[in-house]
Amino acid sequence: MGESNRIEFSGHDGGKLAARLDVPVFKPHAWALFAHCFSCSKDIYAAREITAALVEQGIGVLRFDFTGLGNSEGDFSNTNFSTNVQDLVAAASWLAETHGGPQLLIGHSLGGAAVIVAAGEMPQVKAVATIGAPSDAAHVIHAIRTHVETIETEGEAEVELAGRTFLLKRQFLEDVRGSNVSRAAENLRRPLLVMHAPLDETVGIENATGLFVAARHPKSFISLDQADHLLTSPGDAKRAGRMIAAWAEPYVFEEGAAMPAQESGGTRDVLVRETGRGKYENAIVIGDFVGIADEPIDVGGGGRGADPYEYLAAGLGACTSMTLRMYADRKGWPLERVSVSITRIKDYPDDCVHCEEGRKIDTFNRAITIEGALDADQRARLMDIADKCPVHETLEAGAQVRTVEIPMKST
Repeated sequence: MGESNRIEFSGHDGGKLAARLDVPVFKPHAWALFAHCFSCSKDIYAAREITAALVEQGIGVLRFDFTGLGNSEGDFSNTNFSTNVQDLVAAASWLAETHGGPQLLIGHSLGGAAVIVAAGEMPQVKAVATIGAPSDAAHVIHAIRTHVETIETEGEAEVELAGRTFLLKRQFLEDVRGSNVSRAAENLRRPLLVMHAPLDETVGIENATGLFVAARHPKSFISLDQADHLLTSPGDAKRAGRMIAAWAEPYVFEEGAAMPAQESGGTRDVLVRETGRGKYENAIVIGDFVGIADEPIDVGGGGRGADPYEYLAAGLGACTSMTLRMYADRKGWPLERVSVSITRIKDYPDDCVHCEEGRKIDTFNRAITIEGALDADQRARLMDIADKCPVHETLEAGAQVRTVEIPMKST
């Protein structure tokens, strides 16, 4: 939700690093920098879904490909854990110069170890979150254990990782063995969130224990129950992103960063804008409220939000409930709760004197549940009042839509 823009900046060795800057449709509450897993890229499923969840919660995110990976320049064989840390520092410098961030660091797998170490060189960072991170950077050697002897004796070896072939040199092994992630966690002195899947077969849960024990308070642990290391199951990555946003809020959110709400009683504009995620997904912004509209999967949408007619039905239901509440409160009646169920169908009208013969119209079937110790007369009156709901009256009377085009601003 929001905008996703391609950018690039200089990495640790001056080469251009490919990145995406994902921005909410309103001014971000905070900025996050995301570090992907070993030999992965900024565009893997987990990175995309976590980023989308953060953006939905009002956090802007910079994610990039480390040197020699994805669309970034450079020779991967000349990189190591330390150069990843340096790339992170370069990314943070770019984000600081352009947007004043990052306030939040997020790292997945070896990227999690890297953000813990890199945080020491980023004074603006207020909180750090890791996902499936090792407590020791040398843990990555386990993934290439069958090639270690060749690398040490011959100086390099071609290694297959996630279906791709990479050239790893002896300097890589020496570097990860010399990195002390646990000590960096102990000296972090920022809030730390450790997220880990108990069933993670790539980076065992004991690594989460190591990071958590090493770090000082405030520190938190969230179990990603049933998830795998790459969070590939539907919903796991998105839930992780939402939990990170909720945890980080008291540490990184800036007061007043959201779009200001309109004055009480005023009419607020509704902004609808394509998110760039999927074919039909749109962000709906009303003051500082943000929702998603989408089409169902069976018609080519992503199914990530209510469709336009469902929003229209929701408006009728909400207006009905609010109208009954206002009336009952004014009368002092013991109304406890109102529930409204709306079903929309297209049907031939039976009693519409203004409708064109033989033409189907939209019909909203509304079922109202009224809870409370009300007598029969009070309940009947409330059912009459339901038809006084302004949205109901608008739908019944019809409305006019005036449309203008706003020219794009020239740059």
